[in-house]
Amino acid sequence: MKVTPEITYRHVEKSPVIDNLVHEKIAKLEHFCDYINSCHITIEKIHDRPRSGSPYRVRIDLTVPPGHELVAQRNPGESIQYEPLDAVIRQTFDAMRQQLAKLTQLQRASEKVGRYEEVPENIGFVTKLFRENGYGFLKTLDGREMYFHRNSVLHHEFDRLEIGTGVHFSPEEGKEGPQASTVKIVDKPGVCAGKASTTIIEPPLDW
Repeated sequence: MKVTPEITYRHVEKSPVIDNLVHEKIAKLEHFCDYINSCHITIEKIHDRPRSGSPYRVRIDLTVPPGHELVAQRNPGESIQYEPLDAVIRQTFDAMRQQLAKLTQLQRASEKVGRYEEVPENIGFVTKLFRENGYGFLKTLDGREMYFHRNSVLHHEFDRLEIGTGVHFSPEEGKEGPQASTVKIVDKPGVCAGKASTTIIEPPLDW
């Protein structure tokens, strides 16, 4: 990591046990990506005596070249039984690790075929889906957002897409600007993501 991680505690006592856990988890993130250039972690207590759920919230902000911003946050709600601080920290780092692993996997795959420096825009992540209207948006590895239509997804796999799915595509000029065509899934998309008309990526996955 190029810079020292910034760790902020709010209404939480900084204990050696918690501090050691955080640094241990940071080190594990670096196993997936050794070129993280900023890391900010916020650990805070937002409730003194919650009836259920956890009184703690943990947020991790990372930046990874060439300009990706990754955010993971956990704030267990009322439907979850009381979660101690160490458990919330572990959950948050696990969520960040999944994001980081997916990003680095796609970056390395594109490097292997010699395309990362030449045409990084050909690989991206799905960031918004409007299922009932049949379209969505993706972000390229260099941070640009592009529109795509259901008919542009190969093998009739539009309904298999979900937020964060990695895709390869061909850029083209549309009526309202650049858009993606020939969209092909390049990682495991998982199951069909529900029937909601709009699924919009939250800041934790904003590439």
